[in-house]
Amino acid sequence: MHYSPALLHIPDGFLSLIVSLICWAITAVVLAMAVSRSNKALGEKQVPLMGIMAAFIFAAQMLNFPVAGGTSGHLLGGALAAITLGPWAGMLVMTAVIAVQALLFQDGGLLVMGANILNMGLVKLAVAGVAAWISVMAGALFTALQLWVSGTSQLQVVIPAMLGVHALIGIGEAAITVAALAFILQTRPDLLNEKSTAAQGSRGWVVAGVVISLVVVLLSPLASAFPDGLNRVAEDLGFIHTAQSGSGPLAGYSVPFFADASFSKIAAGTIGALVVLGLSILAGRSLQKKT
Repeated sequence: MHYSPALLHIPDGFLSLIVSLICWAITAVVLAMAVSRSNKALGEKQVPLMGIMAAFIFAAQMLNFPVAGGTSGHLLGGALAAITLGPWAGMLVMTAVIAVQALLFQDGGLLVMGANILNMGLVKLAVAGVAAWISVMAGALFTALQLWVSGTSQLQVVIPAMLGVHALIGIGEAAITVAALAFILQTRPDLLNEKSTAAQGSRGWVVAGVVISLVVVLLSPLASAFPDGLNRVAEDLGFIHTAQSGSGPLAGYSVPFFADASFSKIAAGTIGALVVLGLSILAGRSLQKKT
């Protein structure tokens, strides 16, 4: 069975229709708030940073690292996006990443996309100020509750299973988040200053951000082949068969006409990173505060 790189991307079939629709409703309300607040507060420097952060998070999510028990994890990025961009713009970046993953790569279902945005973007961003580790645990907890309400698994079984494996994955999330923030503080600390609107030298760090994201994509064939946290729990608890696979132009993070698997994955990742980069910058410019 193919395992997608995404850690908490719920496939169609895991959640009931009612739970999926409720999650879409909550997500729509919160995203409307994010659009409204971003429209009032988005500064000049945040627009290109939104694109760079989206591209980096997309690329980093392709790099699964092994954890205990033959399971893998990877950066989720919600805490990193919230700290660097603020919660509202961070929500929009995570939404762009998750939407592209679902629509182009069939990474996560379309019906449950609202739940995936809620778990990996909105819920996790709400606790980003506490710790990146807690953000992973929060997303895992909400996923477990959605699986329980959907009748996919029993509450007393799925919660300890999900929290147990993601407690380890959260350590990797925290390490990558701290490393990325340390890099930004060393190179462009003004980007983390909400009062700063300076855009001098922006072209250089934008190019650097794109290059870093593409380098991360180049490393994607080296990612762990172990199933991610959600897939491991689904296998262990016996509901992996309920997952419904769909189709997408780049499903499985591969370009169909490339024979070499590694090159195909790199090409697909490059396309995805550039798409989320463009969408995030476009969204940022459309919402940017008019002066």
